[in-house]
Amino acid sequence: MSASSAEKVVAGADSIELLIERARVLVEALPYIQRFDNKTVVIKYGGHAMVDDELKANAIRDIVLMESVGMRVVIVHGGGPEITRLMKKLRLKPKFLNGQRVTDEETLSVTEMVLDGKINGEIVNGINLAGGRAVGLSGKDAGLILARRYRPTGPDGQPLGDIGYVGEVERINPEILDALDKHEFIPVVSPLGVDAEGQTLNINADTVAADIAGALRAARMILLTDVRGVYLNPEDPSTILTALPVAECEKLIADGVITGGMIPKVRSCLRALAAGVEKTHILDGRIPHALLLELFTDRGIGTQIIS
Repeated sequence: MSASSAEKVVAGADSIELLIERARVLVEALPYIQRFDNKTVVIKYGGHAMVDDELKANAIRDIVLMESVGMRVVIVHGGGPEITRLMKKLRLKPKFLNGQRVTDEETLSVTEMVLDGKINGEIVNGINLAGGRAVGLSGKDAGLILARRYRPTGPDGQPLGDIGYVGEVERINPEILDALDKHEFIPVVSPLGVDAEGQTLNINADTVAADIAGALRAARMILLTDVRGVYLNPEDPSTILTALPVAECEKLIADGVITGGMIPKVRSCLRALAAGVEKTHILDGRIPHALLLELFTDRGIGTQIIS
């Protein structure tokens, strides 16, 4: 056998090993694909997976694949960094109170411009180019999100101040989502709602995702963020909690294990579970194909909060 022929045999063996590994991955995914057939999964799409081009492409392909194998996917997106960026370009100073953006009339106009005019359209276009069929929605469309003014309070229950046109969900009307699902479209929802007088309100996207997941009795709600999940020690990656029972969440918050921006995410998961969602997940969207790794593999990669 010539040297070139031997090299081809070795190369062929390498190719066969690679193909066998790919087949093994597909076989491992099969029971999960079957389990989630015709089940609803609500994804809060945020973090670097929204702004890094490669991560964005990965997340969109994951979503299209999930829909293609029979899952009913609903996306809720945020847009805080983009809103702040545009405000600074317009020489408007972002203000926050207790972690919430103070939203006056000018800020609300910028928020609508970014959420509905830019981010929502980009996600819809990306999904459609990848072979899916997406439709962009605002929470204002067809009465999807009825909201009321959010009045923040401190630990003592006293009001902290007026933060403007910021809302909290009062009711979800899933009729338009059901109609889109019936015709196999992927809804992409921006977190804006209206109150009883028709005033537009900006709402936290994690909360919107939780309430939509609850209204749809979703099998899963997934929060894509820039953190791997919940850690017993944030400095030690080996302490990640792959499964976190509801009963332990408030204790970990009280003990200072769950802190900062992770608190509202965990509480959004608790809100969804209380409304009937089967499981909730917090994932690091910076990991390529995080959605598929969490849903379709035996180990997963994030934190499941379970009832």
